[in-house]
Amino acid sequence: MVDARREEEFTVDVLAERAAMTVRNVRAYSTRGLIDPPRLEGRTGYYTQKHLQRLILIRTLLGRGFTLAAIEDAILKSPSTASNVALDLLNIFEVDDAQDPSEIISRAELASLSGLPPDHKLIDQMIEVGLLEQVDDDSVRMLEPSVVRPGAASVAIGLNPDSVVDIVPHMREHLEQISDRFVHHVSRDVAQPFLDAGLPQEEWPAVFEKIDQLIPIASQVVVAMFRSVLREAIEVEIGHKLEELAAEGDQPSA
Repeated sequence: MVDARREEEFTVDVLAERAAMTVRNVRAYSTRGLIDPPRLEGRTGYYTQKHLQRLILIRTLLGRGFTLAAIEDAILKSPSTASNVALDLLNIFEVDDAQDPSEIISRAELASLSGLPPDHKLIDQMIEVGLLEQVDDDSVRMLEPSVVRPGAASVAIGLNPDSVVDIVPHMREHLEQISDRFVHHVSRDVAQPFLDAGLPQEEWPAVFEKIDQLIPIASQVVVAMFRSVLREAIEVEIGHKLEELAAEGDQPSA
């Protein structure tokens, strides 16, 4: 009889697929001791969610610019503490992502939201900038529906589709700079004292609560400042247009 309480297990191929990395990398990390050995049944190894979480942690830290040597040093010196702290911090940032899950939509429906024909290039352009993911010939997955839908609405209102696609990478670039600066200060002011104190277990809840509270505060400030700056930019642009009209009116007629 199968024990229903047993944690889900999967082979190295499934583990690699879920972790979005190659089997070769999984085996390399295992050899280096970065993940625990699998449960063996004959010649087949079976992995669990804990292995997957560790691989996702490694992949995420590598994506943040950490070297494999630095990750290895941190995990092997204090495997439980380092992994738990990192995973807890990553889980905090995943809360907001869960509120905007990906959504599959037909190309025709998405085009109709923009007031465009189904074969318009906008959909392919959105795929190129990472807002959409091709599912099949007729459907796409909105990776960030809260960005895609307003973008489509902007086109329906009258914004040129090329303008929408042009704005996205610029916004992402500047928001990444803002995020990096925010994380730098949070790391220095909140996380570093915690690390310097030796990661005391009793202080974890307070540290994570502070970071959890700072995230929506930072988001609110960004939105508020953007509205203010946007209003100023609109006023300046209107002023320029009025000056151009006045200049045209002052020109002598032919």
